Amino acid sequence: MFNKSKILYLIALSLLFSVNKTYAIEPLSTEELASHCSFYAKDPKGVDAVFCVRYIQGFIDGAVATDDKVLENALTNVNSVETFSERAIRLRKARRVSSNPTYYAEFCLGTGVSLKTVVEKIITRFSQRKYNSKTVPARDAVYTILRNEYPCSTKQK
Repeated sequence: MFNKSKILYLIALSLLFSVNKTYAIEPLSTEELASHCSFYAKDPKGVDAVFCVRYIQGFIDGAVATDDKVLENALTNVNSVETFSERAIRLRKARRVSSNPTYYAEFCLGTGVSLKTVVEKIITRFSQRKYNSKTVPARDAVYTILRNEYPCSTKQK
């Protein structure tokens, strides 16, 4: 009736159908990041506080790297034949972006803003209910806070 190979095949097949969908990287929730950041005031050199600072610093570094690549790709893809006006607009935009390395990310930290100041603003905003959630990824909350706290000036746009 059933031989061993058919039974093993059916077992393997049933195991494949019962596997849950998994993700390689589970996003860090705002609640988790806020819990690490809550230790910053008492022990800024502690493991949790350092995790908080490095996460935020890594987010900003990623935005800088992304903006650089976006600008590089935009300049590479420029048609070889462009009008004087098109070239002027492209060069003005390149100068504006070079002074604000996160311009395309829609937040501009400027040269006088320290990482400590940025981290402390983000931690303060985490105390607000809308930013302390299990369902909101930390990256989304950090991005929203940076855009709200450090908007690029209208003169630059």
